[in-house]
Amino acid sequence: MERTISQAGIVEPVPTVLEMLQDSAIRFPENEAVVFENVRLTYRQLVAEIADLASRLSKLGAKGQRVAIVMPNGLDIVVAIYAVYAAGAQAVPLNPDYTEREISEILQDADVLVTLCGRAQYDRVGQQLDTLSKNHAIVLALSPSGSVETEQPLCEFTLPSPADLAKLQYTGGTTGRSKGVMLTHENVAVNVLQREALIPMRQGVERILCVTPLYHAYATAMALYPALSSGGALVIQSRFKPEQVFDALEREHITLFAGAPAIYYALVSHPLFEKCNLSSLSASFSGSAPLSLEVLERWQSVSGAPILEGYGLTESSPILTFNPRYGIRKPGSVGLAALNTMLEIVDPVETDKVLGCNQVGEIRARGPQLMAGYRNLPKETAAMIRDGWLYTGDLGELDEEGYLFIRGRKKEMVIVGGFNVYPREIEEQLFMMAGVQDCAVVGVKDAYLGEVLHAFIVVRPGSALTKTDVFERCEQNLVRYKVPKHVHFVETLPRTAVGKLDRARLSVMGEEHI
Repeated sequence: MERTISQAGIVEPVPTVLEMLQDSAIRFPENEAVVFENVRLTYRQLVAEIADLASRLSKLGAKGQRVAIVMPNGLDIVVAIYAVYAAGAQAVPLNPDYTEREISEILQDADVLVTLCGRAQYDRVGQQLDTLSKNHAIVLALSPSGSVETEQPLCEFTLPSPADLAKLQYTGGTTGRSKGVMLTHENVAVNVLQREALIPMRQGVERILCVTPLYHAYATAMALYPALSSGGALVIQSRFKPEQVFDALEREHITLFAGAPAIYYALVSHPLFEKCNLSSLSASFSGSAPLSLEVLERWQSVSGAPILEGYGLTESSPILTFNPRYGIRKPGSVGLAALNTMLEIVDPVETDKVLGCNQVGEIRARGPQLMAGYRNLPKETAAMIRDGWLYTGDLGELDEEGYLFIRGRKKEMVIVGGFNVYPREIEEQLFMMAGVQDCAVVGVKDAYLGEVLHAFIVVRPGSALTKTDVFERCEQNLVRYKVPKHVHFVETLPRTAVGKLDRARLSVMGEEHI
């Protein structure tokens, strides 16, 4: 098919991620594609496994239907995602640890044809998977023999249309009903090309380590698609264990690492960190939450490779911004807008009022990667996307060069005695203290001031940090109303199923401490 580059810099018509995988297999058929535990699949073997499962799904009538995927990290979930695409169906990836209630609510909303799952998931919630799908669940336990002949022609897929729905990704909020984000193949594929413009892959070279869950948008956007669309290798671990990460970084000669703030905190605090040979590492990625400057700088000084921070939402496929792999990177910033993406900062109350540089307000975005909408929720879709703009609910500011700095969530803003306070500013001060391993600041209702600030701190092992130290640091660097009224030392910070900080739970904890 003949393709052209649009004025916006996007290839047209957009190749789907399935076509990108097929192209990698044509160019690098004998390269390693996926590594998991003791299994190593070449591109030739991988596309054969995908084609086989896609054929099974097609016989069930999967085209145009939704197929749930409920399984942990491993070879199976990679094959499942692409097989659903190849069958012309819409993938519905779900957290394999969801309870019966959570699984039931989502499957009822998604109206799935069939569920692909792991053995452990079927043993635990198989009744729900069978009852709430039109067909009995298919338990995947692939054990490739490696017997695909090199002379055998590569499997060719029936490629979906860019306009077809590719994914139904349910958002994992801390409260309320999960919403199904509908993403087309064009949304997903354009976002791969947008990421490629900021963080280009070296074709047939990259080896990407993935320890974050592949049912989540971040892992697919920053590990799965970059590896398999460039002829690289995706090295998967079932779950995050620091010792296994260090071993894989060395043994597998990892060039790119897709991490998250909590992962980096754990790694830089581990005794193996400064002993590990990280010479193959070219760059690392971080998203989903702010990363402290202290951790970022320590990782970079020891590894010699930068951490590229980015920002996005499930509703934007998910990438909106990233610091470039080659170019100017600004500490504390989540980078530049993706190709053909517009960003504006607007007044949090008067949302049509656009603010200037270095002014804090709500981030809104528009671009070809924005979702088609929420499934069965037209009112919520209309509230989220207005006049073509996606209102993120996040607070941020743009500098003169277009770099975005996240300042918190709109809903996280705390009003202390009539003053607006952004918790991120206080957290940045706390992270500068040597004894602080992790921290979060939330507002708790107060009869006199409306709200007061509570700081929750995980103290670095061996540190002699005291609450007095914390108060003194804040009083020296923050105006009076930004100083926390209460400081709590805790063993860990509560997080949601997808690893996001659970600020709602922290607020409850703050109320319980009063």
